[in-house]
Amino acid sequence: MEWTESAKQTGIRQRSPTNPGPNKKSRLSSKWIRGKYLVLMFVPCLLYYLLFKYLPMFGIVISFKNYNLYKGIWASDWVGLKYYIMFFQNPDFPILLRNTFLLGFYKLLFGFPAPIALALLLNEVKTIVFKRFVQTVSYLPHFISNVVVASMVILFLSPSGGMINKIIESLGFESINFMVEPKLFRSIYVVSEIWQHIGWETIIYLAALTSIDPMLYEAAEIDGASRWKKLWNVTLPGIAPAIVILFILNVGKVLEIGFEKVFLLYNPATYETADILSTYVYRTGLMQGNFSYAAAIDLFTGVVSLVFIYSTNYLSRKLGETSLW
Repeated sequence: MEWTESAKQTGIRQRSPTNPGPNKKSRLSSKWIRGKYLVLMFVPCLLYYLLFKYLPMFGIVISFKNYNLYKGIWASDWVGLKYYIMFFQNPDFPILLRNTFLLGFYKLLFGFPAPIALALLLNEVKTIVFKRFVQTVSYLPHFISNVVVASMVILFLSPSGGMINKIIESLGFESINFMVEPKLFRSIYVVSEIWQHIGWETIIYLAALTSIDPMLYEAAEIDGASRWKKLWNVTLPGIAPAIVILFILNVGKVLEIGFEKVFLLYNPATYETADILSTYVYRTGLMQGNFSYAAAIDLFTGVVSLVFIYSTNYLSRKLGETSLW
């Protein structure tokens, strides 16, 4: 880089026309050299989403066709919105939608604040050994498969030898067959979800808590703030962006209730409250071979989830809070 005549007068170094500096290609090359390892680490994540999220979206087209397995996708006849209308006119539609929404809503209502509360409690613990022990014990269930968790739930709630019924009988009450009571299914599902995932989701909030400046707590103590005041005025505002982002993402999953655990826990006796969109898609799509009808239901669920997450993000942005975009 050379000194121009005007630069000598102003004291500011400028690029002369004969030495314009590095071009765009060289800048990109230098950025690639600096970040090549980060890009390589990102490649598996990119391949996962391309292969298992975006590529399967090509199958959406069968929801508008009378899909025949032997003819293939393109040779099958177009039927337009036939299967969507069929689903909306189905007497089971309001029941399935209600069950799915309520199960997702209860999971959001009780499951979303649980890891926040646990993170705030752990943040107040001063004994490091005890704090790490609670963290380890709480997030280990996240690594247990849904099959094992469902089996544990069924065993614990067994009317003959289950631990919960043993406690009920010791108190002088009759045992309860929890797994055939429709009104108890949602509670069983939500409690098992909280127990399984509370520790894992707490890690995010504990990481957010570490970014809070300790000087804010010191200033609050000088001002005479109690522990509750510090929690309300320092801790919660410090992790508010993380709470808002995760809340938006969780709202988008209200209708996307996990199929596996519901499928493993429900039975014909609990269909009244346990049968949801994903289990209905499994029965109609895979068990009965009506792939187009099942694809239409699944696409409807995805569109509603998109509306939920977009609306929540819009409200968050309007209120001046953190948003996804």
